[in-house]
Amino acid sequence: MALEKYRRKRDFSRTPEPASRIGRPIKGADPEEPFFVVQEHHASRLHYDFRLEAEGVLKSWAIPKEPLQDPYVKRLAIETEDHPLEYGSFSGRIPEGEYGAGTVSIWDRGTYRNLMAKKRHPKTLAESMRDGHIEIFLKGKRMKGAFALVRTGEERGKAQWILVKMWDAYVRSSTARAA
Repeated sequence: MALEKYRRKRDFSRTPEPASRIGRPIKGADPEEPFFVVQEHHASRLHYDFRLEAEGVLKSWAIPKEPLQDPYVKRLAIETEDHPLEYGSFSGRIPEGEYGAGTVSIWDRGTYRNLMAKKRHPKTLAESMRDGHIEIFLKGKRMKGAFALVRTGEERGKAQWILVKMWDAYVRSSTARAA
């Protein structure tokens, strides 16, 4: 089951995190524009949890440093367990002794489009994840425009990805590069 790992890691009598269940598509929601959320997570180390709605869950990655709009700056993204859709609105404190103990707050949220769905050989987000190459267009307050997630390998049993801002009108680069 998609949320088995999520459920095993948490004691829902102690943590305010939402219980695990696979969600249903929101009535009236546009299937072409599911939601994404980035949560700032002050756990043992500050990181950013990047989550994409797909297949009734949130596909999730932990990003050790703040995501940027700069294509010159690549960010490591470590794939984590799927989370329930309700986690997309979660902010709060996970108590000490619980998995992920620390403060979680919403850093950014919005909708996204799967750019791979419009390619010559269309792919769902799940197919793109399996193949190790995702391209999405984010419509958030902080993260805007096209991004790619590319799987680079595995370390300690966790898939390692790189998050890259693709070149578009939303690029903000603090790095001056010569051509």
